[in-house]
Formats: sequence, structure tokens, C-alpha cells
Amino acid sequence: MSWIPTLSPAGPQAESLRFILWVTLGLAAVILTLIIALVFVALHRYRARGRGEGDARQTEGNVKLEVVWTVVPALIIAGLFILMVGEVHGIDPAPPPGRKPDIVVVGHQWWWEVRYPGSGVVTANELHVPVGRRLLLRMESADVIHDFWAPQLTRKIDMVPGHPNTIWMEVDRPGVYDGECAAFCGAQHANMRFKVFAQPPAQFQAWLKKQAGPAAPPRDSTAIAGVMLFLGNGLCARCHTIRGLSAGPDIGPDLTHIGGRTTLAAATLPNTDSAMARWLKDPQAVKPGNHMPDLHLSDADVHALVTYLESLK
Repeated sequence: MSWIPTLSPAGPQAESLRFILWVTLGLAAVILTLIIALVFVALHRYRARGRGEGDARQTEGNVKLEVVWTVVPALIIAGLFILMVGEVHGIDPAPPPGRKPDIVVVGHQWWWEVRYPGSGVVTANELHVPVGRRLLLRMESADVIHDFWAPQLTRKIDMVPGHPNTIWMEVDRPGVYDGECAAFCGAQHANMRFKVFAQPPAQFQAWLKKQAGPAAPPRDSTAIAGVMLFLGNGLCARCHTIRGLSAGPDIGPDLTHIGGRTTLAAATLPNTDSAMARWLKDPQAVKPGNHMPDLHLSDADVHALVTYLESLK
């Protein structure tokens, strides 16, 4: 059932959540079946057998029945509570004292900042993780409450301004896994998505090493014109950073290696030349309400910027 992410886990945390889901659904199915059966028994046994028989005989004060329908649901709820507490404690215990996070994820309206402490790597909307390694993720928010959720990998976790949370994640097999914000956070909440790329350890290390490097210098006149536009008139560099070129105030995503990403605008668009041009030309038409202003760029300006930004692999 890979079309239902929760039912196709790719890690031990999600596997535990699937177990809880199946137990809960199983109990619900048993209860529903019992209720339906009792309804049909009552319909058959106490159906009217003729006209004018009056109301059925009323029975009051059945103590045994009242005890049963009070105690049994209470036991079921207590059992589910104990099961869930045990499973959640097993998959997401408190980190040991002094344990530093492997990845820091910061939720913004409406995109994800991803940092790899110790390496200097900063990216956006795409997490790269090594397969088979248990990772500690630190969750922060830059503005409002967000909720990080990768259904095939781990549980939901709130990202509350001023109150960082942590969560464990481990991926069993290579692949690309979808994620999203699961707490309404404003106009573009539905377009605040991300992807998790699970890679073999050697491939992940190669990616991390490449990401740690500065942006590649432009190689042709069009790309050089794009650099001048990026830096000039306080356009792009007011909000974005390109390591080795400019250090913006981190209002928008780090663009150092944007050309190597698969999506734009928090997985709203594929990362292609045409999609990049569409985004730069009129970002509000693509994602209404986002914080990227209309820079009133000409077609030539857009072409130059796209040429430069897509070269940043």
C-alpha cells in the first residue's frame, strides 16, 4: 500500500506508528462489527409482529450491563494509552545530555531551512540523510507554529517559536520521501512541503562535501550579468545568501547550490529553467502571499538570473 505513506514505512519510527495504527484500526473494526451485529439482532428479535401491540416492554436499572459498557471501554482506552506511550518512548526518547543534533530544521512562512552543524552546509526544502544511521533532528521555528511530518519516516513534531524540539529519524532504505507542514501556518500552508533524500553513507558524504564548498563562479557573460543583478540595487542579496559571493540576512533560502535542488518554493515547482523564470518573473502568481516580492524584472534580467542560479550545482 505504498500509495498510503503511513502504511509503507521506511524506518523504525514509522514502523512503530504503523503498528499502533493497525492495532487501533483492528479494535475499531471489532467494535464496529459487534455494534452492527447487535443492531441486526435487535431488528430481528424485537421487530413488530402485528398492528396495535403498543410499545415494547421497557427495562431499567441493569447494573451488570452498565458496568460492562463502562469498564470495557475504559480498559480498551487504557490499553491503547499504555501501548502508545511505550511505542513513542521507544522511537523518540529524550536525547542524552550533551548530544548535539545532526540536522537543524527551521520552519519559515513558507519554506524549510535545513542546517548541518559542524559542516557549514545550509540548504532549503530538501533533507539529505544517510541510510541506516539514527539521526537527531532539532526543530525550530522562525515565526509561527509549524509541524514537521514525513509520514514514511517518523512522527509529527511541532516547531514552536522560542521552544526548540527534537526528534529521531532513521531511514532503512534509499529513496526520496515526501514531507509537509501538518499545522496550519498561514496562507501558503498547503504549499509548505519538503523532500527527504535517503542516500547510502558514501553518497551522502560526497553530497555533504560538495554542499560545504562555495558557489561556483560564473563562466559566461550571461551568468556574469546574473551575478551583477543578484548583487546590484539590493535585489536578491537583501534576503538571500550565496556563500563565497554574498551574505544576506537569511530572510529567504540559502541559494549557494540551488541549481542542484529538485524543486523550488518548498516543492511548489520543479527546478527547471522555465519554472525558475516563472518564479522570478511573478512569484505572487505562483505562490500568493509568500514573502518574495515582485522585483519587476525584464525578460533579459530573468534570463540572466536563471542562467546564473541554475549553474549553482
